[in-house]
Amino acid sequence: MLDIFNMINGVLWGQILVYLLIGTGVYFTFRLGFIQIRHFLHTFTVMRNSRKSDSEGISSFQALSTSLAARVGTGNLAGVAIAISVGGPGAIFWMWLIAILGMATSFAESTLAQAYKVHDDDGNFRGGPAYYMERGLNARWMGSLFAIFLIIAFGLVFNAVQANSITAALHESFQLDKMTVGIILVIISGMVIFTGIRGIAKVAERIVPSMALVYLLIAAYVVLTNISELPAILKMIIDAAFGWQEAAGGAFGAMIMTGVQRGLFSNEAGMGSAANAAATASPYPPHPASQGYVQMLGVFIDTIVICTATASIILLSGGLESFAGMGGVEITQRALDSQVGGWGGEFVAIALLFFAFTSIIANYSYAETNLIFLEHKHTTGIMVLRIAVLAMIMFGALESNGVIWGLADISMALMAIINLVAILLLSNEVVKLAKDYNEQLNAGKTPTFDRTKMPELDKKIEPGIWEKK
Repeated sequence: MLDIFNMINGVLWGQILVYLLIGTGVYFTFRLGFIQIRHFLHTFTVMRNSRKSDSEGISSFQALSTSLAARVGTGNLAGVAIAISVGGPGAIFWMWLIAILGMATSFAESTLAQAYKVHDDDGNFRGGPAYYMERGLNARWMGSLFAIFLIIAFGLVFNAVQANSITAALHESFQLDKMTVGIILVIISGMVIFTGIRGIAKVAERIVPSMALVYLLIAAYVVLTNISELPAILKMIIDAAFGWQEAAGGAFGAMIMTGVQRGLFSNEAGMGSAANAAATASPYPPHPASQGYVQMLGVFIDTIVICTATASIILLSGGLESFAGMGGVEITQRALDSQVGGWGGEFVAIALLFFAFTSIIANYSYAETNLIFLEHKHTTGIMVLRIAVLAMIMFGALESNGVIWGLADISMALMAIINLVAILLLSNEVVKLAKDYNEQLNAGKTPTFDRTKMPELDKKIEPGIWEKK
């Protein structure tokens, strides 16, 4: 089974997605005037007012926390380790590159998600790629296909991946029985996902920032205590990324594919997942592009900051050969153990528990939004989805890691391909929205979206959305 998954992934990633993903990032980087670099500091200006919300949507900070909850998980701790063990240190460079390009892609998909958001039956904002495919492209079939793949990927497969990593880490560090961990994880996850999207956002808002800060402080300690070795580590990454040794050994393509694959799994830029969280916000400034800036920052935090922290811990531990045959979580645990003593592995297990748990509940919220897109009258379907999600958490807690990662890569590739095609087709609208936002900003105004000034969007946006109150 794993061989079949690897063959399919070889086609999807090696022949289609790696070029589409990088090409889309380059395209939006140029069309938006290197927005991720020129306007990087503006993302923090937007975040200063990110706590505001209303009865229709959650705050921008909660939307960012929800998207980070999904982003910051197994990919940041186990995925980075897998990237290094499979693709070598050079894979980290390609993770950085895909993140920098992905910031522009994330701006595009999150801005579109805000522009085409709708009200659900309870009056809350919902949206994402399925919604902008239906309204922006008049292609409900395309939105339905994306929604199905997202439900499979995030609602089911990715939650199995997160559960698998949690149980593996706790079993490695504390010798806890996997069945027991799985049952506890199902109970706690169920308690949160049954509270709905606002409850999920509140949990993510409390857990994600504090846990990320603690993890970064530990990583900073490791870097500072090995500061003299840092230049050599950076040289190792760059040399490996462009080295003749990798090219001569036939590993160059595998290194790039691994870096891109693990980078996308971690930061999700272009996949279309974080756009579902972006659409649920009532942003300030009240303009679709403001949430684009917020989610652009999310990609930076996830990969350039947190993934780099994990890579630093692993590479500074030295002796990469000693990690041969280990799983991703175990590599990170052993690496931190070598830097801080016996409690390093236990800390990684606890960090992964929180990171992966918040990923599970955020992933569920994405799946719920897309099930609503498919069903509209969704009460029974939502209940079935919740039960299926909990069943997959239990399955993931007990199933082998390789098979689950293979399934995750296939489902992620399929939904990413559909989303990237959609945002490329809607790129003119992204550019117009970004231009409108920045023209107001440069004029000293608070950017405010007036849908009537863009007739081509006005006729496609749902009535009652983006109308003056």
